[in-house]
Amino acid sequence: MATSTSIILRMKHSLLLFIAITSFFIIKTLLFRTLAFQPTLFSSSSLNETLFRLSAIDPGDADLRKQAEYLLDAYDSSSATSLPIRKHQPRSLRSAHQPFRSLPDFGRLLRQWFLSKRYNPRVISDLLPLYKPLITQTNSTHPYSSCAVVGNSGILINSSHGNLIDSHDFVIRLNNARINGFQSDVGAKTNLSFINSNILHLCALRDRNHCSCHPYGASTPIMIYICQAIHFVEYLTCNSSHKSPLLITDPRFDVLCSRLVKYYSLKRFVEETGRWPEEWSKTQDEKMFHYSSGMQAVMVAVGMCERVSLFGFGKKANAKHHYHTNQRAELDLHDYEAEYALYRDLATRPQDVPFVKDSGFKIPPIVLHL
Repeated sequence: MATSTSIILRMKHSLLLFIAITSFFIIKTLLFRTLAFQPTLFSSSSLNETLFRLSAIDPGDADLRKQAEYLLDAYDSSSATSLPIRKHQPRSLRSAHQPFRSLPDFGRLLRQWFLSKRYNPRVISDLLPLYKPLITQTNSTHPYSSCAVVGNSGILINSSHGNLIDSHDFVIRLNNARINGFQSDVGAKTNLSFINSNILHLCALRDRNHCSCHPYGASTPIMIYICQAIHFVEYLTCNSSHKSPLLITDPRFDVLCSRLVKYYSLKRFVEETGRWPEEWSKTQDEKMFHYSSGMQAVMVAVGMCERVSLFGFGKKANAKHHYHTNQRAELDLHDYEAEYALYRDLATRPQDVPFVKDSGFKIPPIVLHL
């Protein structure tokens, strides 16, 4: 009886061991097959090629092309004195009635801007000779010794960064953020106001006679990113009455910034979800997705300065979205986390920043003040 029981126990143990070993190999095989198909385990070169390819796709470009062609067609029409109203045009175009006769440079500037909107990473090296003479109204093309780019994050509150910010040779601020009452945290000095053309549009609506868009003083130069082709109307209107330089970002630079941010957004998506990079578009409104004004201002500083400090870029659990407003949420069209990853790479791994490294440009030292 004992022998029989012993045999049964040995058989049970053998069966359990067999089941355990079989289960181990089945799980191992399934796990291997699953992981083998994860995009994060691509060869780095293969994944990078995919990210580069997808970064070059801009679904919003077709709409921009239609806007520009529509405006140029209207301008080139010999009988057109204002924008023709067409039923299926975007509201921003249908509501514009600025007479073209008062804007003789409109067609030339829009056509030049539109035709120049091409990818060329070497544009980062052109920023200094392109813009410093215009900003300073001199022939100087020597880089600024130190630059501070002041973001609008609520993390600036109680930071006491004001004096440090003002100690920089050149200070860039974003989208007319208020500084009165916040000087101890954000400083008081402004050498360049960087805005997107939606801000300029609002300035023009408030004051069509003088287009007042200079909270930092009438002598402070303004650099503008053109969001919509129709905003060239406001640019020309405002430029005619503006005392300080009113500059437009080089369209080649716009394309570079667009690819940079999309690359980092795609990379973040793959790393955090383990999904194919092609699935990124299912989580974003591709036509609206865009880099922030702050990101482009940072890249302006990278191209024009010997040393760059970033303030007010980032977020904390209890911090306001903006230090100067009550806005609570981020805009869906920006991927701020991807932009923060870019800033970290600029500061710690500048040699690995995509697109820029292919241009031969040497990224200056960058410090993040969080």
